[in-house]
Amino acid sequence: MKKQILIVDGYNMIGFWPELVRLKNQERLEDARDLLLKRLSSYAKYEGIEVIVVFDAQLVPGVTQSYRKHHLEVIFTEEGTTADTYIEKMARELNNVLTQVTVATSDLAEQWVIFSQGALRVSARELYKLLEKNDKNIENHQKELKFSHFRRNSPWDNEQLLLLNQKLTELSQKKKK
Repeated sequence: MKKQILIVDGYNMIGFWPELVRLKNQERLEDARDLLLKRLSSYAKYEGIEVIVVFDAQLVPGVTQSYRKHHLEVIFTEEGTTADTYIEKMARELNNVLTQVTVATSDLAEQWVIFSQGALRVSARELYKLLEKNDKNIENHQKELKFSHFRRNSPWDNEQLLLLNQKLTELSQKKKK
């Protein structure tokens, strides 16, 4: 199976996801970025994929860096380099026989370039829906784990329960006669 890499246009997601738009409009862009990274981290861990999030340096002047946070690779492009240009180049380099690259963006022009390179695309809305579904799957999985070893507080041990079950079977058979 091919290694899966998801490259996310960070500010594109912030511009579309309701809770991130709200934070951005409250001039809490750093909080919006951090919430995006946390949500993507949860998705990456549960799905077992690599996620790279790219932000334009234009909105954070003077910052050109790449680091890991929440088990994600986070990249702020150099000044003068857009996230779109960086993502297109990265998708071209990473997409090969052993690796399937998917790019998350709602930028139509970027989507066409991505398709022409053999990578897949997912829109901001589609990724948001995938993460919502992922959150529900995690919640259901947690419930299953919680109750998988659930045992009623019973005053009876297993041997006593076995004897009671045998007695119930005996009594049921006597009643039928």
